Amino acid sequence: MSERVALYPGSFDPVTFGHIDLIRRSLAIADRLVVAILPNSDKEALLTLEERTALLRSVIDAELGDASARVQILSASNLAVRVAADAGATLIIRGLRAGSDFEAELRMAHANRLLAPEIETAFLMTAPEHASTSSRLVREVARYGGPLDRLVPAAVVPVLTAAARRRSSKA
Repeated sequence: MSERVALYPGSFDPVTFGHIDLIRRSLAIADRLVVAILPNSDKEALLTLEERTALLRSVIDAELGDASARVQILSASNLAVRVAADAGATLIIRGLRAGSDFEAELRMAHANRLLAPEIETAFLMTAPEHASTSSRLVREVARYGGPLDRLVPAAVVPVLTAAARRRSSKA
């Protein structure tokens, strides 16, 4: 039987507890998971690509233990279906926090299906405790010095706080 490879794309700016939950649960349906940091043209990143990559690796290793060996992290500037194909993935994982996410995600899944019909999309519902957490919310809380400990893993807090200070000093 061949290895089942899935791709979990996102900007991960920053990685949140919700992302980690989806990564953990994705490993129940895939033998190997490729976490792809992709640019989002709708937003300017707060963290550098290097910071996001290092945080993802650190947090995944800490939170998933031995299972972290099944997770590969890469960055790319391409369509998710192309990244998936290049990685040998036949499944794209997308998280849904609320019904409002569904319409945009469905449009994206349909477009991906037209571009690469051999790659399926699976939607995983975010755990209820993470349903209101988004990277945008986390960046906003960080920007104003709010508490981050219930939104992101401990390793993310100092890096995110420093990045928010850098951004505010430039403004």
